[in-house]
Amino acid sequence: MLSAYHRLADNRYRERTGLDLEDFAPGQRFRHRPGVTLSQQDNADEALETLNAAMLHYDAHYAAATAWGRPLMVSTLVLQRIIGMASKTYGHRRAILGFSEIALTAPVFGGDTLYAESEVLDSETGPDADSGPAASGIVTARLRAVRPDGSAIGSFTGRFAILRRAAWSGPAADQPRFAAYHPAEDGALVEQTGLYFDDLHPGDSFVHAPRRSFAPSAVLAHATRALELAPQYHDLDWAARHNDGRLVVSETFVIAQATAATTRTFGRVVANLGWYDIELPQPVHAGDTIEVESTILETRASRSRTGEGIVSVATHARNQIGETVLTYRRNLLVYRRAAASPYARAGY
Repeated sequence: MLSAYHRLADNRYRERTGLDLEDFAPGQRFRHRPGVTLSQQDNADEALETLNAAMLHYDAHYAAATAWGRPLMVSTLVLQRIIGMASKTYGHRRAILGFSEIALTAPVFGGDTLYAESEVLDSETGPDADSGPAASGIVTARLRAVRPDGSAIGSFTGRFAILRRAAWSGPAADQPRFAAYHPAEDGALVEQTGLYFDDLHPGDSFVHAPRRSFAPSAVLAHATRALELAPQYHDLDWAARHNDGRLVVSETFVIAQATAATTRTFGRVVANLGWYDIELPQPVHAGDTIEVESTILETRASRSRTGEGIVSVATHARNQIGETVLTYRRNLLVYRRAAASPYARAGY
C-alpha cells in the first residue's frame, strides 16, 4: 500500500508530500486529484505578471477577431497547473531535470476544468544513490492534461529527480485508512485526499504538510485585499519605525493558512460548523514559517444527517523556532465511508 502518512509515534502521523523513489515502477498510472477550473482572470494575471506580449491571452477585442473567438489560455499556465496537480505523487523531488516534450494539442479557455494524469515510463537509481539525505534517482513520466470527459488537451514528458526514502522520515503508516490512492476499474491509481469520519479516531494527531512561509509580498497583498487599515500589516515605514522593520501577518491570514493546511487530512469535510477558543499568543511576521498539527478530540454521529458524522479537532500552529502562534478548536461535519458522497460521481 502507498500511504499518505509517515508514522512518527503511537497515534501521531505526518502527512507525506510525494512518493519516494522506491515507490515508483514503470507502468504505473496515476489520476491526480483535485482538478482545477481555470478562469480568464487567471489567464490575464499570468500573462501580465510575466510581461507576455501575446495579446491573444488578455485582449478580448483582439481575440474576437481571431479563429479562437476569445482569449486563449497561456500554455505555460496549463503546464504549471498540471505539474502542481501531480505534486501529491511527484512532489518528493530534488528538481525537475527537463522535459523531452511539452505539447498542447487542444485549446484551453477561461472556465475550463483540467485534471492531470500520468504514467511512469522509467525509474532508475541515480549516481548519488548512496550520498545521504539528498540521494535521488530519476523518474521519467508522461503527464496528460485532460478535461472531465477524459479528452486530452496536452502531454508533457519530464524527468524528475525523486528523493530516496530517508530513515529520519519515519516508516510509512500502513493502515488501510491511510491509503494515498484507490484503484480505478482500469487499474490506474486515483489520488484521494482526506479521511472519512469512520477513519478519524480520538487521540490521533496529524502533523500537516507542507509548511507555509509568509513572503512580504503575500502579507501586503492579503492585508490590502481584506481592506485592512491597521498599519502593522502593510505600512513599511510604520514597521521600520515601530516594529524593527517587520511586517505583521494579519491574524485572519494566519487562521486561514493554518486551516487550509489541515485540508489534506480533513479533505472529506462537508462543512465547518465553527471555530472555538481561538488564541494567538505570538505574532507571525513576514518571513516566518509555520507548521500546523491537529488532534482528534471527539467523534460522534450526526443526529440529523445519517451519512455524516461530527468531529471535534484541536489545532495548533508553531513558528520556525517552535513558538505557538495559534490554537483553536473546530467542529467538522465529515462524510462517512458508506455515504452517498460526491467522489465517485466526480471522478475522485
